Amino acid sequence: MNIGSNLSSSFAYAKDGLVGHWVRWILLLISCIIFPLIMGYQIRIMRGEDPAPEADNWVKMLVDGILYIIIGIIYAIPLIIIAMVTMGPGLFALMSNPADIATGLGALGIGIIIFIIVGIIISLFETIAIVNFAREERFGAAFAFGAILAKIKEIGWLSLFLQILVYGIVISIIQFVLMLIPIVGMLILFILTPLFSMWYAKFVCNIYDNA
Repeated sequence: MNIGSNLSSSFAYAKDGLVGHWVRWILLLISCIIFPLIMGYQIRIMRGEDPAPEADNWVKMLVDGILYIIIGIIYAIPLIIIAMVTMGPGLFALMSNPADIATGLGALGIGIIIFIIVGIIISLFETIAIVNFAREERFGAAFAFGAILAKIKEIGWLSLFLQILVYGIVISIIQFVLMLIPIVGMLILFILTPLFSMWYAKFVCNIYDNA
């Protein structure tokens, strides 16, 4: 499945799961306010439920959503450490010797580049880790590094990066256009939040399944 097919099929999945299912849409809007719930619903989609599941079993959704958040926090820890190690010296140089701006900015720039590269790698790894957690229904599956790395190799690092990048660009453009519309645009953006959440969950689910 190429990027275009994945975008269209995962969007159709989200649309079909909401249009005509207005109670589900309202319940998922409420879930977006209590955001671990919508994240738990995403986990259900990543498990491969098709068509889109009902917004029920709230306790399970809440627990899965909280675990989703915890996994994200754990994967963010290396980035925090890397930021301190790579960008810290540059900031320290700027503060301790403001006269030597070139050296400080150079060190800071190198640190930012390293942080971005490592950040991309970790974010891609985390994406597959979340789906792996959803499939195995075990917290530890999000840190089964061997299995996760094997899956990424099946997908291809470049393919995974490009698919996530294209999805991010498409969503960012849609959200940017909506935010240009005063008040009404923000309201529409909020109403569409369940669709965006379902779209993303199914999108990464397809990547995982079509490795």
